[in-house]
Amino acid sequence: MNIKSKTIISMTEANRNFSRAARIADANGEAIIFRNNRPTYKLISLDNEPDLELTDEEKINVIAMRIMALYKPAFAELAK
Repeated sequence: MNIKSKTIISMTEANRNFSRAARIADANGEAIIFRNNRPTYKLISLDNEPDLELTDEEKINVIAMRIMALYKPAFAELAK
């Protein structure tokens, strides 16, 4: 397994600052979480991982979340 150094984050850092681990995964497609100086977990971005198999319901949920995020101000205005 080849690991890019910019995708590495420690378990302690991931626990304290999960949003940083998520930003690393978003930017690089994955974040490798090390525990005791060994790669232990792989955090992947579902947007960038085409090999991950999702059920139809999960695909709909992902698409719905993207639409909600994109049009959140419009939905907030309609909800008034």
